[in-house]
Formats: sequence, structure tokens, C-alpha cells
Amino acid sequence: MPIVVDIDVMLARRKMSVGELAGRVGITPANLAVLKNGRAKAVRFATLAALCDVLECQPGDLLRWEAEDTADEPAPS
Repeated sequence: MPIVVDIDVMLARRKMSVGELAGRVGITPANLAVLKNGRAKAVRFATLAALCDVLECQPGDLLRWEAEDTADEPAPS
């Protein structure tokens, strides 16, 4: 997936655990792990705002876009 989640980077910078962040944001540690590990299909803006509030960061500090590797795909004709 071309969207990369960098919550673990911000957790390390803030010296905060997943459990502490989940509690302060108001989501379960399991749901935070799904988001943190890039397995989430969506994130509510309210959740993103709460993450940014607790971690004192911007959405771009948590989410970034990377181009997908297209080396295995055939070239268009």
C-alpha cells in the first residue's frame, strides 16, 4: 500500500508506549496496532486529530505516501 504509517516513529520520539497512546486517544490497543502496522483500510479524522493532539504533531508526521514498486508490472503498450 502506498500510504505508510509512522506512528511508531512518533511513539519513539515521545517515549510513549502503544498502550499509553491508545488510552489517551480513546481507542483499543488492538485497533491502534492495526493502524500502526499499516493494516487499516481507513482512519477517522477524529482519530487522526486525537493522535495528533496527544503526540503533538501534524497528520503528515504520521502518514506519508510512497510510490508503489511497479518494476514487476508490464509496461503499457
